[in-house]
Amino acid sequence: MQTPPYLTPEALSSFIRTALAEDVGDGDHSALSAIPAEARNRAHLLIKDEGVLAGVELAQHIFRAVDADLRVEVRLQDGARVKHGDVALIVEGRAQSILTAERLVLNCMQRMSGIATRTAHLTSLLAGTRARLLDTRKTTPNFRLCEKWAVLIGGGVNHRYGLFDMIILKDNHVDYAGGVREAIEASRAYLARTGRQLPIEIETRSLAEVQQALEAGGIDRIMLDNMAPAQLREAVALVAGRYPLEASGGITEETIAEVAATGVDYISVGALTHSIRSLDMSLKAF
Repeated sequence: MQTPPYLTPEALSSFIRTALAEDVGDGDHSALSAIPAEARNRAHLLIKDEGVLAGVELAQHIFRAVDADLRVEVRLQDGARVKHGDVALIVEGRAQSILTAERLVLNCMQRMSGIATRTAHLTSLLAGTRARLLDTRKTTPNFRLCEKWAVLIGGGVNHRYGLFDMIILKDNHVDYAGGVREAIEASRAYLARTGRQLPIEIETRSLAEVQQALEAGGIDRIMLDNMAPAQLREAVALVAGRYPLEASGGITEETIAEVAATGVDYISVGALTHSIRSLDMSLKAF
């Protein structure tokens, strides 16, 4: 997997620092009070569920941030299929440090693994079609880095990371701007005025709006929002390959294969990140 641009050392460090500050505050007083400072122990990360593992690389960064002397032995890599009883990693070092890092490691790995598992499952339903599975910005505040990363591990494709790296003109933008053409023209003028080079995607709610987008031109992708499969097929025929097409809106496990069969290029599913069951796992002393 190619490293995405948002996974910089600075971004990882900032995320871990903020998360540890939230959890540890002025000290892990449970560990500090109960465990001798010189005590050294080990623990393994035990899988208690089935799915796709994610967050192993992040866990290594977290352990190092808590205590650079902790040693991590990775048994299973990100993207591995796991089952109950598997051991993902073993950590060894100061017992206090292991306990301080425990919850943040588990919180990240459990949720990331849940997202990767769901992504892998939905991606498997697209087999035999051209469609690729996209995530959205429907992420947990301050946890987007991990959630987007997990989608990649599960075999999905990241859409824009935030509001800054792409222009997506949604229904409210279109309505406020006065129409599809007006929204596109205003966006193109903005890019010219500011000297920015950003892709433009326009959301359409009907075949009439798809036609308006085609007439306006100067875009990079058309989103087909909440359209039935019959409409999607008509839109695919109307666009005839001139722009990539993204189906979006209320797409579920039961409907995704039918949507993919219409010929769209992408399918975006917000539930990849906003409605996920975490995989069960624990960090156990042994």
